[in-house]
Amino acid sequence: MGPSTWTPVAAVLRARGRAAVVPSLVDVGAGAPPYWPRIVDEVLASAPQGPLVIVAHSNAGLFVPLIAEALRGQISSCLFVDAALPPRTGSARAAEPEHLAFLGAMADPDGILPRWTDWWPDEAVAELIPDGAARREIVAEQPRLPLAYYDQEIPVPAKWDHVRGAYLWFGEPYARAAKEADERGWPVTRIPGDHLHQVVAPAEIADWLVAASR
Repeated sequence: MGPSTWTPVAAVLRARGRAAVVPSLVDVGAGAPPYWPRIVDEVLASAPQGPLVIVAHSNAGLFVPLIAEALRGQISSCLFVDAALPPRTGSARAAEPEHLAFLGAMADPDGILPRWTDWWPDEAVAELIPDGAARREIVAEQPRLPLAYYDQEIPVPAKWDHVRGAYLWFGEPYARAAKEADERGWPVTRIPGDHLHQVVAPAEIADWLVAASR
């Protein structure tokens, strides 16, 4: 997804006197793999001087260890919002084998996937993003990622989670990750909603981010 899925939350935070940066990662799938170094580079290029709080949503959670390592000494906490939870060390796959099979069936002959919102029926996307103007903006800025993006192995630096973490989840697909976060001793909160609930309720999500960052 593009940055407009988080700009409403950033706007709320800025209105409350807090700095908030939303990096754009729409071009990280261009070119050949590996893709993860481009993600880290894009975040580093937009990161102000610390102390910083990293907020990751969805698949972006897998890249938090690399970002935390690159910004070591500046990070005060890592907050995961309906996000994939990386292991403590080793490596992580961008997608499990069964999900890769689902994606592979949608890829075109060049191995390029449809936009994320095109994976689902229009009515499901409308439920995710009820506001028509916001939906059009979010849909339009999406990239078409290569299937190889989801087949990458992402390194996980040891002791990346030396700073405190917290986990917020919206719906059942992330219940397992929330349980694992709880087992790690992190504060875990649920705000019921769909996967893009931060677009629907930006003030509520901003409230959690501020509280969790403390």
